[in-house]
Amino acid sequence: MGNHLDRITHLSYSELPTGDPSGVEKEELRVGVAYFFSDEEEEVDMTYLYIIYPPQESLVELEYSAFCSQECIFSKLRENQDLNVYSAKTLLSMCKPGDLVELVSTSQAPHWAVYELNDQVIHLHEGEIRKDSLTEIGRGRRGRIVNSRYRFRPLPSDLVLQNATGHLGLNSGEICWTNSESFAAWCRFGKREFKKGGEAHSAAQQYFLKVHFDAGTRSGHAHTLVFRSLEDMIWERRRVDASGILKELSLGDGAL
Repeated sequence: MGNHLDRITHLSYSELPTGDPSGVEKEELRVGVAYFFSDEEEEVDMTYLYIIYPPQESLVELEYSAFCSQECIFSKLRENQDLNVYSAKTLLSMCKPGDLVELVSTSQAPHWAVYELNDQVIHLHEGEIRKDSLTEIGRGRRGRIVNSRYRFRPLPSDLVLQNATGHLGLNSGEICWTNSESFAAWCRFGKREFKKGGEAHSAAQQYFLKVHFDAGTRSGHAHTLVFRSLEDMIWERRRVDASGILKELSLGDGAL
């Protein structure tokens, strides 16, 4: 794996919690982390003829990179992308149709949605694919656009929206995504790996999630976990985001 991987820990998914970290999705499968927000509503200064965006806000959160074999497929690193968050009102002025939006709040897994138009987003919420107002679901949460989080080639925006709208109204008994991120990412990239059971599990193909601690500092280090599918990797990353706890479990052969 070269310099991509520091240490690999095998996980037993039968021992992981079966509930979704955000509390809104269904079955499957040591460091504290917290999000800090302001209760004050940010305002836009309209004194001049141009818009001045309110101050950007940074979060205290874990950073990740992920690989399929040796190819980087996911990156959440402040060193190479904007991880600042904005109020829902400000985020609305930045979104374009087909954008992926990530909403974050304290002690919850991030919630992902596909932006449509005129303040409307399509997302998986409480076991249903539905359309809601971004400003309504964004109350009490900050958000950002995450189009480049995954390194896959995106579909044209009209196809992204077609994927999203084509599944409106489906409920938990009819959908094949286990969380809001997997659904939104599938809409944008169209890869079956985001679906529940969408890829064949193979010993030859593994996913590696590198969790970066104290990223950007001299004391920074990383811990790497190995997974059998993209879905499993997303589940564990979202659980860590919600709980702030990295579990180290063994399949019997120990950590490498």
